[in-house]
Amino acid sequence: MFTKYDTKTMIQDALLSAANLPPILIVEDEPKLGLLLVDYLQAAGYNTHLIANGSDVLDYVRQYPPALILLDLMLPNVDGMTLCREIRAFSDVPIMMVTAKTEEIDRLSGLDIGADDYICKPYSPREVVARVKVILKRCYQSPRTTAPTEQGLQLDESQFQVRYHNIVLDLTAAEFRLLKTLISHAGQVLTRESLLDNIYDDYRVVTDRTVDSHIKNLRRKLEIFDTEKIFIRSVYGLGYRWEG
Repeated sequence: MFTKYDTKTMIQDALLSAANLPPILIVEDEPKLGLLLVDYLQAAGYNTHLIANGSDVLDYVRQYPPALILLDLMLPNVDGMTLCREIRAFSDVPIMMVTAKTEEIDRLSGLDIGADDYICKPYSPREVVARVKVILKRCYQSPRTTAPTEQGLQLDESQFQVRYHNIVLDLTAAEFRLLKTLISHAGQVLTRESLLDNIYDDYRVVTDRTVDSHIKNLRRKLEIFDTEKIFIRSVYGLGYRWEG
């Protein structure tokens, strides 16, 4: 069983007061935009910490695990994609990428390496705050563990983990909700649209390929359980089916 930095346990009890949360880390090299996010998030009751240089991020995250990271992609010294990939090697902290890159390939690349959300510039600071609230609510809800499924999987909603034959697998929030939806409709073909409705409930604009990206990541992670077993079956022209 592997161990990662995990801030979920330490802040679940602090959800009643946003000000008691560890800070939201804002990584933004444009001073006006960074300070604007600081103002809006602090007005919403959150603590914040602003970093403008990519090379300073990893040490801070290791030493002071934040509640969430707002991560710009275009940064001096170390870019946001690289930072996201390296953070995911030791932490499951929610990451929302904030960037001027609007092409779909950039959105999918961000999801592929473990980002939980993606918002493009120019953006509304109010929308950023709204998305932060949604992510924190999802990621740090009260502990709840589901009963084992017929296939022997056990879903832990407090840690976004799935257990199978004494093996523990950490998932992102989106991957966990996707897996839960598939398992709860085992044997049924679910369309990409219906899966998107269960992954996101904040009416963001995403494409069907977003689901494909999450499915790809989820399949890769599930291989740790059984490299020969097909857990998620693609149904051409329709969607996906959980076979377990």
